Amino acid sequence: MPKVTYRQHTDRPPPRPIRISVPGWAGDKQPRADGSHEQPWHCLPFSESARYGLELVYPFAAELRVTSVDGHVQLDADWGEPPVGEPAWPPFRPFGPDYYSYQLSLDIAVPPGFAVRTEPHPRYFTDPTHQTPLAVPALIRSEWWPMVFFAIFRAPPPGVTHVFRQGEPMMAFVVIPEDPDIELAQMDEEEAAQRELRARRMAVSRDHLAEGTRWLSDTNTIFDGTYRNLYRAARARGAPRPSDDEDPSLNGT
Repeated sequence: MPKVTYRQHTDRPPPRPIRISVPGWAGDKQPRADGSHEQPWHCLPFSESARYGLELVYPFAAELRVTSVDGHVQLDADWGEPPVGEPAWPPFRPFGPDYYSYQLSLDIAVPPGFAVRTEPHPRYFTDPTHQTPLAVPALIRSEWWPMVFFAIFRAPPPGVTHVFRQGEPMMAFVVIPEDPDIELAQMDEEEAAQRELRARRMAVSRDHLAEGTRWLSDTNTIFDGTYRNLYRAARARGAPRPSDDEDPSLNGT
Protein backbone atom coordinates (compact mmCIF):
# COMPACT_ATOMS: atom_id res chain seq x y z
CA MET A 1 0.00 0.00 0.00
CA PRO A 2 1.56 3.33 -1.04
CA LYS A 3 2.23 5.85 1.73
CA VAL A 4 0.78 9.27 0.91
CA THR A 5 2.11 12.36 2.66
CA TYR A 6 1.06 15.99 2.40
CA ARG A 7 2.02 19.50 3.43
CA GLN A 8 -0.06 22.67 3.58
CA HIS A 9 0.61 26.38 3.53
CA THR A 10 -2.58 27.27 5.40
CA ASP A 11 -4.71 26.11 8.32
CA ARG A 12 -7.38 24.60 6.06
CA PRO A 13 -8.67 21.10 6.87
CA PRO A 14 -6.30 18.48 5.44
CA PRO A 15 -7.36 15.80 2.96
CA ARG A 16 -8.98 12.76 4.54
CA PRO A 17 -10.34 9.37 3.45
CA ILE A 18 -13.72 9.76 1.78
CA ARG A 19 -16.54 9.15 4.21
CA ILE A 20 -19.89 7.73 3.16
CA SER A 21 -22.57 9.99 4.66
CA VAL A 22 -25.94 8.34 5.44
CA PRO A 23 -28.22 10.15 5.79
CA GLY A 24 -26.48 12.64 3.57
CA TRP A 25 -24.98 12.75 0.11
CA ALA A 26 -25.00 8.92 -0.19
CA GLY A 27 -28.76 8.79 0.35
CA ASP A 28 -31.41 8.46 3.01
CA LYS A 29 -31.28 5.82 5.70
CA GLN A 30 -33.85 3.58 4.07
CA PRO A 31 -33.43 -0.16 4.58
CA ARG A 32 -33.19 -2.66 1.77
CA ALA A 33 -36.79 -3.72 2.25
CA ASP A 34 -39.98 -3.94 0.23
CA GLY A 35 -41.40 -0.48 -0.41
CA SER A 36 -38.15 1.40 0.17
CA HIS A 37 -36.70 3.73 -2.44
CA GLU A 38 -33.33 2.88 -3.99
CA GLN A 39 -30.42 4.76 -2.39
CA PRO A 40 -26.88 5.25 -3.73
CA TRP A 41 -25.38 3.58 -0.64
CA HIS A 42 -27.39 0.43 -1.36
CA CYS A 43 -25.01 -0.21 -4.29
CA LEU A 44 -21.76 -1.82 -3.15
CA PRO A 45 -19.81 -1.07 -6.36
CA PHE A 46 -20.71 2.61 -5.97
CA SER A 47 -19.86 2.80 -2.27
CA GLU A 48 -16.55 1.00 -2.83
CA SER A 49 -15.66 3.40 -5.62
CA ALA A 50 -16.74 6.38 -3.49
CA ARG A 51 -14.51 5.31 -0.59
CA TYR A 52 -11.51 4.60 -2.78
CA GLY A 53 -9.85 7.99 -2.52
CA LEU A 54 -9.38 11.10 -0.42
CA GLU A 55 -11.68 14.08 -0.10
CA LEU A 56 -11.16 17.77 0.48
CA VAL A 57 -13.80 19.89 2.18
CA TYR A 58 -14.57 23.54 1.52
CA PRO A 59 -12.89 25.38 4.41
CA PHE A 60 -14.28 28.91 4.32
CA ALA A 61 -17.20 30.46 6.20
CA ALA A 62 -18.22 32.49 3.14
CA GLU A 63 -20.62 30.53 0.93
CA LEU A 64 -19.55 30.57 -2.72
CA ARG A 65 -22.18 30.40 -5.45
CA VAL A 66 -21.05 29.73 -9.02
CA THR A 67 -23.19 30.47 -12.07
CA SER A 68 -22.78 31.06 -15.79
CA VAL A 69 -23.97 34.48 -16.97
CA ASP A 70 -23.84 35.52 -20.62
CA GLY A 71 -21.34 32.79 -21.38
CA HIS A 72 -18.97 33.61 -18.52
CA VAL A 73 -18.44 32.09 -15.10
CA GLN A 74 -19.58 34.24 -12.17
CA LEU A 75 -18.25 33.70 -8.62
CA ASP A 76 -20.38 35.24 -5.86
CA ALA A 77 -19.18 35.26 -2.25
CA ASP A 78 -18.72 37.77 0.55
CA TRP A 79 -15.04 37.03 1.05
CA GLY A 80 -14.18 39.84 3.42
CA GLU A 81 -10.61 40.30 4.58
CA PRO A 82 -8.15 37.46 3.88
CA PRO A 83 -7.54 35.11 6.82
CA VAL A 84 -4.06 35.11 8.31
CA GLY A 85 -1.74 32.92 6.28
CA GLU A 86 -3.83 32.80 3.10
CA PRO A 87 -1.40 33.45 0.22
CA ALA A 88 -4.02 34.21 -2.46
CA TRP A 89 -7.32 35.94 -1.80
CA PRO A 90 -9.92 35.28 -2.96
CA PRO A 91 -8.81 31.68 -3.56
CA PHE A 92 -11.21 31.17 -6.49
CA ARG A 93 -10.75 32.94 -9.81
CA PRO A 94 -12.23 32.65 -13.31
CA PHE A 95 -10.20 30.45 -15.67
CA GLY A 96 -11.53 31.20 -19.11
CA PRO A 97 -15.26 31.48 -19.84
CA ASP A 98 -16.28 27.97 -18.71
CA TYR A 99 -13.92 27.16 -15.85
CA TYR A 100 -12.56 28.55 -12.59
CA SER A 101 -9.53 27.76 -10.45
CA TYR A 102 -8.98 27.15 -6.74
CA GLN A 103 -5.62 27.57 -5.02
CA LEU A 104 -5.38 24.44 -2.86
CA SER A 105 -2.17 25.46 -1.04
CA LEU A 106 -1.63 21.72 -0.74
CA ASP A 107 1.17 19.41 -1.85
CA ILE A 108 0.53 15.64 -1.91
CA ALA A 109 3.50 13.30 -2.29
CA VAL A 110 3.21 9.70 -3.46
CA PRO A 111 5.85 6.97 -3.92
CA PRO A 112 7.73 6.41 -7.20
CA GLY A 113 5.51 4.86 -9.84
CA PHE A 114 2.33 6.52 -8.54
CA ALA A 115 0.50 9.76 -9.29
CA VAL A 116 -2.35 11.81 -7.82
CA ARG A 117 -5.53 12.25 -9.87
CA THR A 118 -8.08 14.92 -9.04
CA GLU A 119 -11.72 13.95 -9.58
CA PRO A 120 -15.25 15.14 -8.88
CA HIS A 121 -16.37 14.15 -5.41
CA PRO A 122 -18.75 11.15 -5.52
CA ARG A 123 -21.56 13.31 -4.16
CA TYR A 124 -21.60 15.13 -7.50
CA PHE A 125 -23.25 12.04 -8.98
CA THR A 126 -25.89 11.68 -6.22
CA ASP A 127 -26.92 15.31 -5.68
CA PRO A 128 -30.58 15.75 -6.71
CA THR A 129 -30.20 19.56 -6.57
CA HIS A 130 -27.22 19.61 -8.99
CA GLN A 131 -25.45 22.09 -6.69
CA THR A 132 -22.29 20.06 -6.11
CA PRO A 133 -19.18 21.56 -7.76
CA LEU A 134 -17.60 19.71 -10.69
CA ALA A 135 -13.83 19.25 -10.29
CA VAL A 136 -11.98 18.59 -13.54
CA PRO A 137 -9.84 15.42 -13.63
CA ALA A 138 -6.09 15.99 -13.72
CA LEU A 139 -3.09 13.70 -13.23
CA ILE A 140 -0.29 15.15 -11.07
CA ARG A 141 3.07 13.34 -11.11
CA SER A 142 4.05 14.54 -7.68
CA GLU A 143 7.15 12.32 -7.43
CA TRP A 144 9.02 15.07 -9.29
CA TRP A 145 6.52 17.96 -8.92
CA PRO A 146 6.85 19.41 -5.37
CA MET A 147 4.78 22.52 -6.07
CA VAL A 148 1.47 23.18 -4.31
CA PHE A 149 -1.58 22.16 -6.27
CA PHE A 150 -4.35 24.21 -7.75
CA ALA A 151 -7.59 22.70 -9.01
CA ILE A 152 -9.84 23.52 -11.94
CA PHE A 153 -13.63 23.31 -11.75
CA ARG A 154 -16.14 23.35 -14.60
CA ALA A 155 -18.75 26.10 -14.47
CA PRO A 156 -22.37 24.90 -14.32
CA PRO A 157 -24.68 25.22 -17.32
CA PRO A 158 -27.06 28.19 -17.50
CA GLY A 159 -29.81 28.02 -14.88
CA VAL A 160 -27.78 25.83 -12.49
CA THR A 161 -25.87 27.06 -9.44
CA HIS A 162 -22.95 25.20 -7.91
CA VAL A 163 -22.60 25.95 -4.20
CA PHE A 164 -19.60 25.64 -1.89
CA ARG A 165 -20.57 25.41 1.80
CA GLN A 166 -18.18 25.19 4.73
CA GLY A 167 -17.43 21.60 5.72
CA GLU A 168 -18.94 20.02 2.61
CA PRO A 169 -16.72 17.80 0.41
CA MET A 170 -15.91 19.57 -2.85
CA MET A 171 -13.43 17.31 -4.68
CA ALA A 172 -11.61 13.99 -4.47
CA PHE A 173 -8.13 12.58 -5.05
CA VAL A 174 -7.15 9.05 -5.95
CA VAL A 175 -3.64 7.59 -5.96
CA ILE A 176 -3.04 5.43 -9.02
CA PRO A 177 -0.14 4.01 -11.05
CA GLU A 178 1.34 6.93 -12.98
CA ASP A 179 1.19 5.07 -16.29
CA PRO A 180 -1.73 2.76 -17.19
CA ASP A 181 0.50 0.25 -19.05
CA ILE A 182 -2.56 -1.84 -19.87
CA GLU A 183 -2.47 -4.56 -22.49
CA LEU A 184 -5.97 -4.92 -23.90
CA ALA A 185 -6.92 -8.12 -25.72
CA GLN A 186 -10.04 -10.04 -26.56
CA MET A 187 -10.47 -13.21 -24.50
CA ASP A 188 -9.42 -16.39 -26.17
CA GLU A 189 -12.02 -19.15 -26.56
CA GLU A 190 -10.90 -21.04 -23.46
CA GLU A 191 -11.02 -18.04 -21.12
CA ALA A 192 -14.35 -16.86 -22.56
CA ALA A 193 -15.85 -20.33 -22.14
CA GLN A 194 -14.64 -20.61 -18.54
CA ARG A 195 -16.16 -17.24 -17.60
CA GLU A 196 -19.41 -18.04 -19.38
CA LEU A 197 -19.64 -21.32 -17.45
CA ARG A 198 -19.03 -19.52 -14.15
CA ALA A 199 -21.69 -16.92 -15.05
CA ARG A 200 -24.25 -19.63 -15.87
CA ARG A 201 -23.53 -21.50 -12.64
CA MET A 202 -23.96 -18.28 -10.70
CA ALA A 203 -27.25 -17.53 -12.45
CA VAL A 204 -28.57 -21.02 -11.61
CA SER A 205 -27.49 -20.62 -7.97
CA ARG A 206 -28.69 -17.03 -7.57
CA ASP A 207 -31.68 -17.87 -5.38
CA HIS A 208 -29.37 -19.62 -2.95
CA LEU A 209 -26.65 -16.95 -3.13
CA ALA A 210 -29.20 -14.19 -2.50
CA GLU A 211 -31.21 -16.03 0.16
CA GLY A 212 -32.90 -13.62 2.53
CA THR A 213 -31.80 -10.48 0.69
CA ARG A 214 -34.33 -10.02 -2.13
CA TRP A 215 -36.59 -6.94 -1.96
CA LEU A 216 -38.89 -4.88 -4.19
CA SER A 217 -38.40 -1.12 -4.28
CA ASP A 218 -41.12 1.50 -4.59
CA THR A 219 -40.22 1.78 -8.30
CA ASN A 220 -41.10 -1.90 -8.72
CA THR A 221 -37.45 -2.91 -9.17
CA ILE A 222 -36.17 -6.19 -7.72
CA PHE A 223 -32.87 -6.15 -5.84
CA ASP A 224 -30.88 -8.83 -4.03
CA GLY A 225 -27.58 -9.20 -2.21
CA THR A 226 -25.83 -11.71 -4.46
CA TYR A 227 -22.90 -9.42 -5.26
CA ARG A 228 -22.66 -8.29 -1.62
CA ASN A 229 -22.60 -11.85 -0.29
CA LEU A 230 -19.95 -12.92 -2.79
CA TYR A 231 -17.90 -9.86 -1.83
CA ARG A 232 -17.99 -10.89 1.83
CA ALA A 233 -16.95 -14.41 0.90
CA ALA A 234 -14.04 -13.15 -1.21
CA ARG A 235 -12.88 -10.78 1.54
CA ALA A 236 -13.07 -13.57 4.12
CA ARG A 237 -10.38 -15.44 2.19
CA GLY A 238 -7.99 -12.49 2.42
CA ALA A 239 -6.84 -9.98 5.02
CA PRO A 240 -9.63 -8.01 6.75
CA ARG A 241 -10.02 -4.43 5.60
CA PRO A 242 -10.92 -2.00 8.43
CA SER A 243 -12.66 0.42 6.05
CA ASP A 244 -15.29 -2.25 5.35
CA ASP A 245 -16.60 -1.66 8.87
CA GLU A 246 -17.49 1.91 7.87
CA ASP A 247 -19.32 1.03 4.65
CA PRO A 248 -23.11 1.17 5.12
CA SER A 249 -23.50 -0.74 1.87
CA LEU A 250 -22.00 -3.75 3.62
CA ASN A 251 -23.31 -3.21 7.14
CA GLY A 252 -26.66 -1.52 6.57
CA THR A 253 -29.80 -3.60 6.19
